Amino acid sequence: MHQFQTIFNQVNSYAAKHEPFLLLVDFDINKPILFTLSDLADENIFIEFPTYSNCKKNKPSNEAIDLQAQAVSKEIYAKQFDIVQQNLQYGNSFLTNLTLQTPVQLDASLQKVFETAQAKYKILFKNEWVCFSPETFIQIVQNEIYTFPMKGTIDANLPNAIERLLADEKEKAEHYTIVDLLRNDISSVASQVKVEKFRYIDTIKTVHGELVQTSSKISGKLPNNFRENLAETIFKLLPAGSISGAPKKKTVSIIHEAEDYERGYYTGVAFLFDGHNIDSCVLIRFIEKVNDGFVYKSGGGITINSQCEDEYNELIQKIYVPVA
Repeated sequence: MHQFQTIFNQVNSYAAKHEPFLLLVDFDINKPILFTLSDLADENIFIEFPTYSNCKKNKPSNEAIDLQAQAVSKEIYAKQFDIVQQNLQYGNSFLTNLTLQTPVQLDASLQKVFETAQAKYKILFKNEWVCFSPETFIQIVQNEIYTFPMKGTIDANLPNAIERLLADEKEKAEHYTIVDLLRNDISSVASQVKVEKFRYIDTIKTVHGELVQTSSKISGKLPNNFRENLAETIFKLLPAGSISGAPKKKTVSIIHEAEDYERGYYTGVAFLFDGHNIDSCVLIRFIEKVNDGFVYKSGGGITINSQCEDEYNELIQKIYVPVA
């Protein structure tokens, strides 16, 4: 608690002084870590965000990363899925994000993955993990706050993929739920909250083909002096709704019951403060080094209408490195 409070206070201090920083918060909000941007390279932390990079920008590589998943059995996943489904049927949750870690064989270093992957946000953390995330969490520009919940995925090669995704009742319900949750979250720190865009389409290229995903855009207004209490704003919104569920507190307890590993920084959030504004990403699309190799952490949202087979296949489908 002492370390958490120290970082909490330091975030407010840096923000008030317009000192740029990177804040990494784990899913359970137990081990937040804070760095000034000038210290990142010395700490062997490299990032590429839309507005900031502390590493040389490489040309897109033509070399594909060979990533072979040693998929966890459907039986193991089904046991976890059943725990979530039982809680959904009891009304304890409306949407639960279920994840697991899959052992993968990787023919490249984490550094090489970082250099090769094409994503909106990339982080290489001390050669311990690499993240190549497509998902913005919040952005703060002046005193406007925005969030972009991303829910709903389909193989772009399927016939009429976009139409099928938009018409899918399960995916629609999942997206409605997460937009409602994020709208309520933003309302806890901002006024004049509104959904500006609803279920627009993103396309992501992978070595296995393209994926189509749906996102929405929500906005609100913060007080003009928001930087004086920036830590309160940031931590009040955590964990990110898109990778926990609704209602958030009870759903997080369901996640802890169903999942058999610690997420760590996977599904946490990285916040970049440039001295004036905030950009941030949800730490998904995540490879971590372990004693005997590498694991890829992935998952998806489960609703009462979810089918175990479909969710298992989506989880495996998300094990990829995005390419140009």
